[in-house]
Amino acid sequence: MAITLYHHPFSRAAGVLWTLEELGEPYELVYVDIRANAQKQGDVVARNPMGKVPLLVDGDATITEAAAIALYLADRYAPGRLAPRLDDPRRGTYFRWSLFAPSVIEPGAMAKLNNWEFRPGQAGWGDYESMLRAIDSALTPGPFLLGEQFTIADVIFGGTLRYMTMFKMLDASPAVAGYLERLNARPALQRADARNQEIAKAHGLV
Repeated sequence: MAITLYHHPFSRAAGVLWTLEELGEPYELVYVDIRANAQKQGDVVARNPMGKVPLLVDGDATITEAAAIALYLADRYAPGRLAPRLDDPRRGTYFRWSLFAPSVIEPGAMAKLNNWEFRPGQAGWGDYESMLRAIDSALTPGPFLLGEQFTIADVIFGGTLRYMTMFKMLDASPAVAGYLERLNARPALQRADARNQEIAKAHGLV
């Protein structure tokens, strides 16, 4: 049975599509019209009470949350290639930066953009400058988060940086700019970008 991704090209599902292209496994896309609030209806909300995409169905498994989907897919379909194996000590670093993206970079950038008032010591994402230093430390020496090996952590972490810099929510340091250049050269990302654009055009979104 093919992997099925409930998808919209202008949602976090766009990044999951990159994960699927890196895997090389067959998959199907189900377009969810978020302009019509379709994510709050029918099969989508029945499977994900949050009423959001991405939503992935793989046989009897239903997974939500973009980072969780990517980590699940890498472990299931590409252990040792796109995810460190269970006995690999680098697995801790792999999880560290995979989860840093949604739990620190996303809220940290939003807090900066919207001038949220909070005490950094009481917020899970801390302060903005510390976040930027941590990002650069993760990318040193590179070329990827686990050195020479590209993993799904780079899809999650790199995809978040790609989005944040694209929409001017985060300034790219030299380390980030070089990293994004390496990611943009990946054929799987280029295929995912092309398919997202094709779907957007087909549904009159651009």
